[in-house]
Amino acid sequence: MAATEETPAISAPPFQLHNSPSMTRSPFIGSTPKTPARSPFTAMMTPLASPMKKAMASMQGYLEEVGQFTKLDPHDDWLPITESRNGNVYYAAFHTLSSGIGVQALLLPLAFSVLGWVWGIVCLSVVFVWQLYTLWLLVQLHESEDGTRYSRYLRLSMAAFGKKKGKLLALFPIMYLSGGTCVALIMIGGGSMKIIFEILCGGTCNIDPPSTVEWYLVFICCAIILAQLPNLNSIAGVSLIGAITAIGYCTLIWALSITKGRPTGVSYEPVKTGSELARICSVLNAVGIVAFVFRGHNVVLEIQGTMPSSRQKSSRQPMWKGVKFAYVVIALCLFPLAIGSYWAYGNSIPTNEGILNALYKYHLRDTSKVILGLASVLVVINSLSSFQIYAMPVFDNLESRYTYSKHKPCPRWLRTALRIFFGCLAFFISIALPFLLSLAGLVGGIALPITLAYPCLMWILIKKPAKYSAMWCINGVLGVSGMVLSVLIVGAAIWSIVTMGVEVHFFKPE
Repeated sequence: MAATEETPAISAPPFQLHNSPSMTRSPFIGSTPKTPARSPFTAMMTPLASPMKKAMASMQGYLEEVGQFTKLDPHDDWLPITESRNGNVYYAAFHTLSSGIGVQALLLPLAFSVLGWVWGIVCLSVVFVWQLYTLWLLVQLHESEDGTRYSRYLRLSMAAFGKKKGKLLALFPIMYLSGGTCVALIMIGGGSMKIIFEILCGGTCNIDPPSTVEWYLVFICCAIILAQLPNLNSIAGVSLIGAITAIGYCTLIWALSITKGRPTGVSYEPVKTGSELARICSVLNAVGIVAFVFRGHNVVLEIQGTMPSSRQKSSRQPMWKGVKFAYVVIALCLFPLAIGSYWAYGNSIPTNEGILNALYKYHLRDTSKVILGLASVLVVINSLSSFQIYAMPVFDNLESRYTYSKHKPCPRWLRTALRIFFGCLAFFISIALPFLLSLAGLVGGIALPITLAYPCLMWILIKKPAKYSAMWCINGVLGVSGMVLSVLIVGAAIWSIVTMGVEVHFFKPE
């Protein structure tokens, strides 16, 4: 989707009056009045002068506390991401958890089957620390020194790299990651609905089971209904449910995998391919899968954009507090899931949906149907919740085309129509290209700069640290390394697809 022609990214100053009813929705606020020069009249200690002095002192203190007023962008009050700015640390934690843990985590044991024990743990740990550092950079870059708030990743990219180059570098990966994630969620959520039906029915029902396409349709209808919630803050409860269900199915899957024991013939030898080049490409593909798991950076600025900010309490503080809590929970979910599931199944993990398919393949007979059904229900609920937060940047981009051209908010009917359109488009792609789940390494490589490279380069361009200083060197090395790694992973994924092949079947979801 093409980017809209946008005004400079002055979405909300860090010192705006969010708690003042008279100024919350006012798009234009004048500059701070200068303190009047001291005159003999103000120095007079008369009954009339004393209240005036107190009022002036009060006003001066108030202005010092709130900070400098700047002109706001009126369009931000009409767009889904910044329409509401009453977020808090809890909302930030819910959204970060919901976007940080997802069904992509179920592919982690598949990466371990290529990397092995040592390199699998090392790679997961390095990428986790690396992306947590770049997440901190984005939180700090959200508010500039002059009061500008970058509430969208694309706007920060344009501020750092220039308008044209910023769009060129960031637009496709951001929209590809958001749209691609929503398509993958339709496939996984719809497929899990099909599994639930099979577990409950078990061949005893006298009705023909719905097809995979019909289950996809059921899923997207539910997702479109939830998508009618107006803005990012309004889905905080949905994100909380998504976070709880993600923690639930991650814990349930790895605990069940360990307690049920290993199937016979499990091997931990890394999967080997024919040539040395094929082995290197497989390793890079596995790294791409690990990078794809940490794919929430394209919405972190949007999450922070929903929070108020003032001189006394910048949005950086509660945002980073929420992020730290969220990533402690994420680490407690991802590391046991990857390590425990690889211990249980080794190289026997199916290549489609990873650990979830392994669970049904090896424990369908020795595990209660209630537990297996519960795992699928949690996956479905989490997929519906994650769909909302990843679709929100797309909704925002679609609506901004109207608001910037018409200079007024989207009418409700048009907002509804745009969200139905996106849901139908994602549904069509999930049917037309059902093999996309096999391209996790390629998707991870394309999205990797958003997570690991761009934040480091943007820090250097915006903050301008002294040349050869510690921050300059760290961010320069990490930024260049991230870009090189992205190119290598994309190249390896394409080479693997061409040489080893992918089971391509258009319009035939299984």
